[in-house]
Parts: sequence; C-alpha cells; structure tokens
Amino acid sequence: MAAHSTPAKRKASSNDKHSDGSISKKAKTSTEPKRQRRDDEDGADSDDGASSKKKYRPEKVHKKPKSDGTQNGKPNGALSSREAHEKQKQLAKERKAAKPLHDEVQRTKKLWERLRRKSHVPKEERQHLVDELYSIITGRIKDFVLKHDAVRAVQTAIKYSTPAQRKQIAKELQGTYAQLAESRYAKFLVAKLLVQNDEEIRDLIIPEFYGKVRKLINHPEASWILDDIYRQAATKEQKANLLREWYGPEFSLFKSTSGAEVTADLAKILADEPSKRGPVMKYLFDMANTLIQKKMTGFTMLHDAMLQYFLNLKPESEELKEFVETIKGDESGDLLKNMAFTKSGARLVCLLLAHGNAKDRKQIIKTYKDTIQLMCGDQHAHMILLTAYDVIDDTVLTSKSIFPELLGKNEEKNIENIIFLANDLNARITVLYLFEGQSKALFPASHAYDLQLLAEIHEIRKNTSKKDAEVRRKELVAAMSPPLLAAVATSPNDLVATSFGCQFVTDVLLSATGDKKAALEAVASTAAGDPTPQHSEDADPLYPPPPHLSLTPHGGKMFKTLIAGGRFDKAAACVKRVDPPLNFADILYPVIKEHIVQWATGPSSFTVLGLVEAPDFSSKKELLKTLKSNKKALEVAANGDVTSNAAKEEGKKEKKEKRKKSAPEEEEKGKKGGNMGAKLLLEKLAA
Repeated sequence: MAAHSTPAKRKASSNDKHSDGSISKKAKTSTEPKRQRRDDEDGADSDDGASSKKKYRPEKVHKKPKSDGTQNGKPNGALSSREAHEKQKQLAKERKAAKPLHDEVQRTKKLWERLRRKSHVPKEERQHLVDELYSIITGRIKDFVLKHDAVRAVQTAIKYSTPAQRKQIAKELQGTYAQLAESRYAKFLVAKLLVQNDEEIRDLIIPEFYGKVRKLINHPEASWILDDIYRQAATKEQKANLLREWYGPEFSLFKSTSGAEVTADLAKILADEPSKRGPVMKYLFDMANTLIQKKMTGFTMLHDAMLQYFLNLKPESEELKEFVETIKGDESGDLLKNMAFTKSGARLVCLLLAHGNAKDRKQIIKTYKDTIQLMCGDQHAHMILLTAYDVIDDTVLTSKSIFPELLGKNEEKNIENIIFLANDLNARITVLYLFEGQSKALFPASHAYDLQLLAEIHEIRKNTSKKDAEVRRKELVAAMSPPLLAAVATSPNDLVATSFGCQFVTDVLLSATGDKKAALEAVASTAAGDPTPQHSEDADPLYPPPPHLSLTPHGGKMFKTLIAGGRFDKAAACVKRVDPPLNFADILYPVIKEHIVQWATGPSSFTVLGLVEAPDFSSKKELLKTLKSNKKALEVAANGDVTSNAAKEEGKKEKKEKRKKSAPEEEEKGKKGGNMGAKLLLEKLAA
C-alpha cells in the first residue's frame, strides 16, 4: 500500500475564474461550514461578480415561548439588574424601618453629625441640639447603647452633658456595665462616664466588675476597658478588690464585710492563712500564664499580679524556675517590653536582673535592644537601665548592648540623642547616674521611689554580683565618655541653653575620662560676646532672642564650677578637685577678657571671683590690675545703687515696671542688698 502523503495546494485553474477575472473561494477542507460553501456557490452562479463579496446573514429566528412560560431560561417579564438592585435597596430600607426605635436612631444620628463638628456649631445651637438628643434617649438609653450607630450619639450627649445628666445616664445603665464592656462599641461609653472623675459615678460602675475579673480579663474587648478602669479610675480599695480575684474563686465570691481595710498584698493574705498558699499560688500562676500564652501581656493588672507571685516565691524553688522560664519563653519579647513601662512590671524586671545569673541577665538586656530609647525617658522603664549598670558584671556586654542604642550609632544621631538625654527629667538619670550616683540634684523628691528600689537592688547584688561596684562604675564611665565629650565639643550652644543642659555639661567635664581639651574650649566659646542686653526693634516679641549665658543663673553656676575644677565637699569643707585638673580658668579668661568688668558687676560676678581664687590661673595678676582700675564700678554694683552696667542701659530704654519683669533674679537680689560677688571682689582687692 502506498504511503499517504499530504496533497500539495492546487493552483486556481482557468475554470475556477469568473467572467470578470475573480477567483471563486473554494473550501480548503471538507470540514468547512456549509454556510460558507453555499455562499461560494451563490457567488459563482451570480451574473454580477460583485455580489460574490456579500456575506451570508441568516434571518433571525424568533423562538416561540416555551410552554412553561420561560424564554432563554428567564421568566417572562423578568427585572433588569438595575431594577433588581433598586428593589433590594427598598427591601433593606423596609427591614430597617421595621426595627424598634428606627426613627429615633435616625434622628440621633443626624444630631450627632451636627454636634461632632464642634468648631462649626454655635454654643446656643449646640445646647438646643443636646437638649433634643436627651429628650430622645432619656428612659430608653439601654436600647441605644448596644446599637453600634446609636452609641456614638450617646457618647456625644455625655460629652456635652451637665453633672446631673451624667448621673442620670449612669443610674439608668446600672446593672449593664459588664455587658457594655464586652461590646465592641459600647465599651467606650463606660470610659466616657469614668473619665469625668465623678466619685458617685465611679462607685456605681466599678463594683459591677467584682466577681467577673477572670472572665473579663480574657475577653478581647472587655479586657482593655477593665485594665483602664483598674489603672486610672479605681481607688486603692477598689484596686485591691479587683486584684484579689487573681488569687482564687473564693476571693471573687466572698467580699469582706467586717469593715477592715482590704489588701491585695499576697504576703499578708498568706501570713493570715498559710494553708491556702498552694491553691492560691497555682490559681494565680495559671491565670497569668493564660494571658501570656494568648499574647495579652500589656495589662497593668497582669504585671501587678505577677509581681505579687514573684515576691512570694521561695528562693531556688521549682516554682521560681518555672516562673522565670515562662517569662523568658516569650519568644517575641512583648511580655518583658510591656512590663518595662508599668511600675510593678519594671520592678519585677529589676528583681529578675538582680536575682538572675549571667545568662538570664544577658537574655533580658538583649530583649530590650530596640526599646532602650523609649525606656530611658519613661518614669518606670529607666530603672531597668540603672539596675543593669549596677548588677551586670560584664561591662563590655552592658556597653555594647545599651550605650549604642542610648547614645546613637552615628555622629548626627548621637548629638540629637544626647541633647534629649541632657534635658529630659528621666532620661538624664540614665547617663548622669554613673557620674553623680544618688545625688539629690539627680533624684529630686519626685523620684524618691527610684532610690528605694535602688537600695533593694544593692542589697540583693551583694549575693549575686561578684565585681566591685566602684570598679564596675569606672569601666562603664570609660566606655560612655568618648561620645559624650564629642557631643559637648560639637554642640555646646545647644547643651548650655537650659539649666539641665548646663548640669549635664558640668558633670561630663568633671567626671568623664579621656581628652577634654576640645570640649572645654567649646564650652568656653559659649561665653563670648558682650553681656549687655541687646535690644532690636526687628526682634519678635513672642520669641525674643536668648539672653547672654552670663545673665542666666545656670550659666554662671556652670562656669564657676568648672573654674573651681570640682564640686564642694561638705564633709571636707572645700572643693574636691578632679584629677587631672581642668585648668578651665586659663581657657575661659581670653574669651571674656574684653568684657570682664561687665561680668564682675553682673549676675555672674562669682565667675570672676572664681578666676581670682583659682590656684592654677596664670593671668591672676592681670585680672586684679584690671579690677583695680575699675574699682568704682565694683563699688557701685556692691552698694546696690545700680546692679550693673547692663541694668543701667536697660533702665534708660524701658520703663521701670517692664525692667522688673525682664531682669534676671540675681539682678533683683542685687537691688535689695547689692551684688555679693562684687563685694567679695572688693575684699580681695583690699587684701
């Protein structure tokens, strides 16, 4: 049998051509549609060759409706998509209108839309709208607060309400506050009522959470409002009642009715009933661990409960090891980070650092690596950094883990961070603590708790840290000094602009280690210029230029301390000079030499007195000669007739009342009893 081959394409023959020369279109294969072949045949038989180019278009065939009343699968008279959508909307409106209080809710929403634009509503109109809103919701407020769109109007009503109206709402909602706390939207209404600090409303709301703490603290919505109430609104007794529910079911079910003071101190509770220690500790740990596993670790109440648990654990017990591992086992580190920013949480972390071994301390500090900038300025978290300074023996670990994050990793960021550290009330402690220790200047009365916690840590470290405390401090100072001195040398004007900044500069120059020459010269340059107040008509009265550093109390005190080369030691009744000496007098004098008389008769006259008394001042004779030639100006300032040449110039240009307001405090003192620094200089000249 011959092999099958594909036939070659046949060329059009003369028989295929029409009279006009066109070629008929033949089907290439037998599978060509019949409609196409019929078109070709018609074209071939046509007398007019042009008709062969027309395409065949079959006539439309109208199908008869099926016997079931449908056509093309759709019912006869079906709606278009637009009509169907309109019908759906109408049905939705009808369903909403059928709901209870539909008209009232719609009206409250209209009122809320108007009231929320506070700056665009006149006071009289707003009062009229609030009155109308109260007329709608009064007596039916429980029906409104559980509707997500109506509860906003109720919150607005509370915002503009009178105390009597707020109490009326609070009483009407009595018995539903725990339910409201679980609502995604109504929970904010509870907060709105409590934020007004009304004691009667507070005492109505908070007791409704008693007995429900375990349930609510695990609820995704109610947990946050419960913790806010515990942290911000509850009294000491109410906090104790809420926290006691972490110790077991009996504390939830039975409340003390004896009138005795309620306490949440677990140590006292266990001391009264030692037999309950096992069940109470287990219940407390399980409840705390449940929240930790759920990653719900930001609650102040949780941190308070964890601290109570830790304080009642026995040293070296299995319970203690399990608790520490539970905290360390949080891989994300959110637990430790959240704990740092509450009082109890920060104390617990400090105690963990103090009691922990080297491995535990290293893991805890590394967890805070990207949080240290926030911690240093927080009123609680900064104590964790101080504890790390005091208990971690590996100072290389401390300096590498904390200082780059605290001070900055590049020069630009370094300066920005250090200026913040110098002026923030809490952040400055994290730097100057290594230089000043527990001085009153660094720990004012507002930070008394810090000193109590440090005393507790120092007592614990006697048994848990091996390195001598002074050796550890000096090693940390050596690691911190270079970036601090560089910042002082680079941006002295920014640092000395404030009282805290001047104290920071003074401590760094006195206590830091390394080459201080560039930093001392930079600080001396800030004293350049004429101390006489300059008045410009172009100056903005709202933002006047800063005064010369010699006219500020903190500036004069800084220069005086640096010239003395150390701080005054009360026990020794003398200045304790640093080693090596600063020799700041020789650096400063050439800068202020031209205006030395204004300094001697002005608010910073003690700076000039310090130059005269400095034992290492090489230009003392020259200074005394200059002062003697201007003895009359010193006598005038000492007698208090005119405080200084600066005050004299100011008195000529401004009225007396205005001058009193703008003059520095030292000038006011001088007007009463004369310039004390000028008096002492005259005594030096007489000697």
